[in-house]
Amino acid sequence: MAGKLTHAVLVYAVLIYAVLVHAVLIHAVPVYLEGVRMAARPGRSLAVPEVRGPEVREDDFRAVLGRFATGVVAVTGLHRAEPAGLTISSFTSVSLAPPLVSFCVAHTSATWPLLRDAERLCVNILAESQAAVCGALAASGGDKFRGLDWSPSPAGQPVLDGAIAWLECSVEAEHRAGDHDIVVARVHRLHAEGGAGPLVFYRGGFGRFVAG
Repeated sequence: MAGKLTHAVLVYAVLIYAVLVHAVLIHAVPVYLEGVRMAARPGRSLAVPEVRGPEVREDDFRAVLGRFATGVVAVTGLHRAEPAGLTISSFTSVSLAPPLVSFCVAHTSATWPLLRDAERLCVNILAESQAAVCGALAASGGDKFRGLDWSPSPAGQPVLDGAIAWLECSVEAEHRAGDHDIVVARVHRLHAEGGAGPLVFYRGGFGRFVAG
């Protein structure tokens, strides 16, 4: 009898505790998480809100990221049998097995929509002497390839004369990220030339790499 009574008391205590917790979740004083006010509402779970840091101005963002030196590539391909291309500094390797690279393209690009569905693309790593080539392919509108010499890759894509290396790729995936798309591409063929150094982009200008 005593055991049954003890069990009943415990069950009753658990029920009272559950009711109190429910009341607290509904009528609690607003909660503060990482400096962000979050109020509990009846019938809703306490979800973690979006936490934002201080406002980052575009000019400051550009100035700080400009301290990170990068190389420059020209992504080229054929659109209706005509060469098309754009310059990109946000190029990097992703994976060795399988061989993957990535680059970022602004949503405002008028050239990328012409290339994204191509069976093959060519990533040309520009040489230190190719700042003018970079400028030509970065321009908006017009015939970007006027005056530029190129030869076909094994799959027929434009390999720019003077590039220090090239990678023939196909688009593996695209991921939307803010005002850019992150493009992941699989490498099928590649080749490197000897001699010249890379074109370097730093703080809004071009330069060359000098080994210390």
